[in-house]
Amino acid sequence: MPIVDPNSGQPLTSPDSAEANAAAPADVIVDIDMSNFQQVVLEGSMQTPVLLDCWAPWCEPCKNLMPILEKLAVEYNGAFILAKLNIEEHQQIAAQLGIRSVPDVKLIMQGQLYDEFQGALPEKQIREWLAKYIQPPEDAPQSPEEQAQAALDAGDPATARGIFEQLSQAHPDHVDYRIDLAGALLAEGNPDRARAILDGLAPEDRDAPKARGVRARLEFGEEAPSAEQLAALEGRDDSEANYLRALRRVADGDYETGLEGLLKLMQRDRAYGDDLARKTLLRVFDALGANHPLTVTYRRRLFAMMY
Repeated sequence: MPIVDPNSGQPLTSPDSAEANAAAPADVIVDIDMSNFQQVVLEGSMQTPVLLDCWAPWCEPCKNLMPILEKLAVEYNGAFILAKLNIEEHQQIAAQLGIRSVPDVKLIMQGQLYDEFQGALPEKQIREWLAKYIQPPEDAPQSPEEQAQAALDAGDPATARGIFEQLSQAHPDHVDYRIDLAGALLAEGNPDRARAILDGLAPEDRDAPKARGVRARLEFGEEAPSAEQLAALEGRDDSEANYLRALRRVADGDYETGLEGLLKLMQRDRAYGDDLARKTLLRVFDALGANHPLTVTYRRRLFAMMY
């Protein structure tokens, strides 16, 4: 299923396998059988890395993954060869390779297995995986995930929501896309749909850091004071007023100001609300993610203050 830009209708990924094959030189994407396996995969990998895509006609994830691999093969312009093996038609090769499930993608270099992955990974993850071994082209386009994030950063959640909706449909087993969709819906001002998606996740996925982060943002929006309530706090400098101002900042996405306000409140009145400022700081860290620069900075400051 091609991913298209919701605004322009132009594809963000290859429309289909046929178009990718048509755009690629004949030796960049190759169908593998007994007659050419030795030449293309084993001997060929001595000169050029080979990405061996083991697939089957009945495999739906294979149909989602293959256009991405073909798109990348064209984009890398000969930096690697995409070798496609239909395990149904060539069971002897599949047995020799130890293929137990598909899709199964193996990177062969210098006649040796360098790395592999199973399942239909998202394009962004495949790009990151490939980049560990093969230099990406300088003019590599953004992946759909990156385009969605860029839209969010630019204040265009509708475009991000459209991309994540299509990615979720194309990769129904990839839970992160559904969580990303919930986040985009929340940014677009649709908390009910966002909550429904989060509530529909399996328990282990609902408790994962990424889903907890989106739910924390959802809850901040519900807990933060309205504009009228905020105006009523004018002139007050007590702990409750400062907490509510910080909460409003967080709900509006001004995380740094909100974190700063919570940290100052913790310094001034640690006992307020049964240590509420510290507990809320931890919830904001959840919302941002462990690797976010603000999380790293303010977690360090929080630790220094406590110890």
